[in-house]
Amino acid sequence: MSTARTDWKATSSTGARAAGGAPAVQAGLQILEQGGNAADAAAATIFALNITDHGDCSIGGEVPLLIYDAKSGQVKALSGQGRAPRSPEAIAWYLEHGIPARDIKMAPVPSVVDLCITALIHYGTLSFTQIVAPTLALLDEGREDWHPRLAATLRRLVEEEALTAGSREQKLQAASDRFYGRHPSRNDVAEDLEAFYIERGSFLRRADLAAHRTLIEEPVSAQYRGYTVYKCGPWTQGPYLCQALRLLEGFDLKAMGLNSADYVHVVIEAIKLAMADRDEYYGDPEFADVPMRDLLADAYTQLRRPLIDLAHASQEARPGDPRALKALKGPGVFRPGPGGTTTCVIADRWGNVVAATPSANVHFENPMGGRAGVSFGNRLRSLNTTPGHPNCIQPGKRPRITLTPTLVLKGGKPVLAISVAGGDLQDQATLNLLLNHIDFGQSPEEAVRTPRVATHHHQDSFDPNPQREQTFIRAGSLTINDRIEAQVRAELARRGHQVEAKAGHIATPVMLYIDPAGVFHAAGDPEAGRHAAGL
Repeated sequence: MSTARTDWKATSSTGARAAGGAPAVQAGLQILEQGGNAADAAAATIFALNITDHGDCSIGGEVPLLIYDAKSGQVKALSGQGRAPRSPEAIAWYLEHGIPARDIKMAPVPSVVDLCITALIHYGTLSFTQIVAPTLALLDEGREDWHPRLAATLRRLVEEEALTAGSREQKLQAASDRFYGRHPSRNDVAEDLEAFYIERGSFLRRADLAAHRTLIEEPVSAQYRGYTVYKCGPWTQGPYLCQALRLLEGFDLKAMGLNSADYVHVVIEAIKLAMADRDEYYGDPEFADVPMRDLLADAYTQLRRPLIDLAHASQEARPGDPRALKALKGPGVFRPGPGGTTTCVIADRWGNVVAATPSANVHFENPMGGRAGVSFGNRLRSLNTTPGHPNCIQPGKRPRITLTPTLVLKGGKPVLAISVAGGDLQDQATLNLLLNHIDFGQSPEEAVRTPRVATHHHQDSFDPNPQREQTFIRAGSLTINDRIEAQVRAELARRGHQVEAKAGHIATPVMLYIDPAGVFHAAGDPEAGRHAAGL
């Protein structure tokens, strides 16, 4: 492992990163010290997080990733999200019976291995053998009974890389093919996975594994006060952050004052409007016609902004109609009314930057992960069974997930990378951090410790109930850190917010800033057990 010191904050001129478990941070630093770049280090960290933060993430889970590639000067989104079974019979079962909460039928195709290998093929420099070495070292300690089985699985991929002739990229692809059952002769990992699925009653089969590919996509972006904020597409909740920022750009937040009553009120009301559109329109764009361009258009933003009443908190879910250019799709509806994730941001001395959000909401069962040692999560529950809804389950469809890394550029160069754990709270916490930095000039170590605010005035992303109005959590909700002054909380209650003061952290963020001199500043909320380190 690296000898660099791990803390909750770090500064470096040659490379830095922040994530969950300290040994995973060390794994990423070890790769940077060996000459690997940000993509190499991110892959190593993600694999290691599946050991150090198991429960919050898993090899059988998912990890959306954003990368700024210094060579091309472009940001791309990598869709590290598994899909629903492709069997029409399976989908018919879900539509009749629902998507279960504690059953392997809630698990999508595992996506982490292909995500990491795709990142290595297109953006990395090292081999699979090199980047997985820190993870194998952790597994070889054998602290859990599934560790030796997962180690054996990963060593099969190492073996496949060594057996394959050809370029580095061909060797990497062969390792992925062996895991997913695409290899012409050696498909033992996929066979083990299929046996596990059949034994536990999953609808997933080798054909689902073999069909899996990590898409490299154009991200969604929005301008905010001279910064360009990048998010993964509407197969995540990420674009609603862009919508909220567009609404907030019309307010002088700095004049209001950080965490004043006016500031908190406006931020929460913008989140409510943006999340209403999320709940109404977002889904896998390969299956649903998501009006993303219209949702971010100037004309639609200008129609929606006046819905923010400075004197009163909304108690309604109010999606708009971007296609017809109407501020409201219909009358507001009063709708009274989970899991784990971890974090990863990293930058290298060549200018590459990665933000990723590994997850799985691991379901603990015995033996864990079957012969392959690959545990499973619940992300199919982020789909629903509402016919005609853009996020309704279909064969081979990606769920609209909460996982939502963030990259921010200014003048065409990366300045911020943020990753947050916390389900529906993720982009709410990200919005807090972005405003702390952009509007109030805070460094990462200040931003992650500043009191945060959030709301549950939205649908629950882990409730697949076909009656979507029944998934609305709490109208008018406002969760606010109790370190924010009591008189501010009282004024917000007077305006109609259902105020809940919270002593601990709200969501679990890590943040990385690259200053004008090229120095890296990384921090993770120490209250939430996040870690950072620099070379």
